[in-house]
Amino acid sequence: MNEQAAPVGGEPQMRRRVELVVNGQRRSAEIENRLLLVHFLRETLGLTGTHVGCDTTSCGACTVRLQGTPVKSCTMFAVQADGLAVTTVEGLAQGGKLNPVQEGFKEEHGLQCGFCTPGMMLVSAALLEENPNPTEEEIRFAISGNICRCTGYQNIVKAVQWAAQKTQSEQAATTVA
Repeated sequence: MNEQAAPVGGEPQMRRRVELVVNGQRRSAEIENRLLLVHFLRETLGLTGTHVGCDTTSCGACTVRLQGTPVKSCTMFAVQADGLAVTTVEGLAQGGKLNPVQEGFKEEHGLQCGFCTPGMMLVSAALLEENPNPTEEEIRFAISGNICRCTGYQNIVKAVQWAAQKTQSEQAATTVA
């Protein structure tokens, strides 16, 4: 832990260097201990796909994956993620190829304004890794911590179902080949 007092407005402020693996790349920075993970990602690293919505974990716009598990980054300090792996929406595509969830959102019109989309995609990707063939009820439960004010959720559910079917088809083709 690298803490130091840095006067700001006459009051000491604690800082420390953090190192995270973000979207597969080791990233480090010296930050204030009180910096939220969402602001670290957006302002320090320039990864603006993670959105700031409610600041209370109610909307899910700030959802990222920490060690593979969806978390709300608006109420987590960046120092809590020190040494851990974080995936943002920018990290879903691999090798220039969209993740099946991203493709599903495109194919099934699972977004309108796009504000909730990054969080929805990350939660959906986590669901499909855990349960490759979820029911509609399981999908709706998985995304229930994320609010969408535009779509009515039906096309988001369709997008996740599309991604599940595509992933299963790809796995079946790989198994046969």
